[in-house]
Amino acid sequence: MNIRPHDLLWLHADATLLAIKESWVAQQWSPRQPVVVRRDVVQQGTVPIGVRGEARHQRAAGWVRIQDVARIDAPEDLVARAATHRFHALPTVQALHQLQQQRWSWQWGVTGSTGFALATSLPVLHVESDLDLLIRAPQPLNPDELTVWQQQLLQLPCRADTQIETPYGAFALNEWLRSGRVLLKTAHGPRLTDLPWTEEN
Repeated sequence: MNIRPHDLLWLHADATLLAIKESWVAQQWSPRQPVVVRRDVVQQGTVPIGVRGEARHQRAAGWVRIQDVARIDAPEDLVARAATHRFHALPTVQALHQLQQQRWSWQWGVTGSTGFALATSLPVLHVESDLDLLIRAPQPLNPDELTVWQQQLLQLPCRADTQIETPYGAFALNEWLRSGRVLLKTAHGPRLTDLPWTEEN
């Protein structure tokens, strides 16, 4: 089972969340809602996850057993739902449809509240929501094409940010285009680097 950061995981009905400290989770979460894979050092047989609460500030970190995972919604899988989704009139969902009109040389997807809404149909979006995007980049990408992507984002009906996912972590595209030096988010914590496709500086 290929599970990666930002994937949404649907769990079996009898699944248990492990190592959750926040008390609100017991009242608000059920296996009818997905959890999101977060970046952390993987422990054998488990997946690091985050739980989304009803309030914007309610986020909890924990773990689930791999055998409790029933289905995976990857960010790139959710994009295809934008055009026909019940939230298709909202700015972030319209923006996804716009980006789909152009062919890109990489896999890309949607995360954050828009991805969660597309996966669940829960009303977590509003007209001023930001759009969080993810580009899969197992190899270094063409800076010129990334510049075109960034210019396209400026034409969207909402604010949009892109994370570039490398084999060693993720970084903000706008940082990389600005200076070439980025804060790479890794399983062991963030590190400042100008070599985000290498394990060490």
